[in-house]
Amino acid sequence: MTKQFSSVWTRETRRPKAAGLTRDQIVTAALEILDAEGLAALSMRKLGSRLDAGATSLYWYVTNKDELLELVLDEVWGMLDSAEPGQAPWREVITTFAYSFRETLRTHPWAASLVGQLPSIGPNALRLTDRLRRAFIEAGFTGTDIYLASGSVISFVLGQVIPELAWTNAFGDAEPDREAMIDDIVAVAADYPEMIEEFRTTTQITPAAARAMAFDFGLCCVLDGLHARLRQRDRTHDSPTESALP
Repeated sequence: MTKQFSSVWTRETRRPKAAGLTRDQIVTAALEILDAEGLAALSMRKLGSRLDAGATSLYWYVTNKDELLELVLDEVWGMLDSAEPGQAPWREVITTFAYSFRETLRTHPWAASLVGQLPSIGPNALRLTDRLRRAFIEAGFTGTDIYLASGSVISFVLGQVIPELAWTNAFGDAEPDREAMIDDIVAVAADYPEMIEEFRTTTQITPAAARAMAFDFGLCCVLDGLHARLRQRDRTHDSPTESALP
């Protein structure tokens, strides 16, 4: 069974009606609702009310809410920053992108759940994809490995940020009582004294600092792993009988 692929980007853009809204106005208003109230709060009716227009007038530009979210998601991709390949080493390009991606998702947390759920084939997404593509080509990746490497970095960022967003959603700006939390964890983990001691040490770091350290450590490991894969490939190519690097 197959499902028909559809996207707001694959159909012809309709011209604005005379004295009507523009698509940019619609996207800007949708972003404001999403940032203020979250994904569940966005509806075509609420958006129409914000723009002082009927919901039906919005359907001139988008056929459904998913198409609207595609437009908004592409705006998010356009917010990401990275160095230009060829003007900076590939690791700097990817590092800048990863940190920008993290901060953008933290600023617009609703966007994290849309990545992978909706097509990302808008102009900003394609521009970013090409920039990452050229960075990994410069690094030495070829063929499908270019996109696998890019996907690995994107998946790492999402894997780091989504639990952080869940924590923020649960506790907001308030942090749980650290001492009470430590006492509770020590009580249930009494059979693991070494883990308890390590836990006491790590909890001396603020949660924000711990998350920043974890992101930096993980990103370095991902990039080191990608670099090691290139070295392994090059060594295997030069000496086909040589065993792979550990």
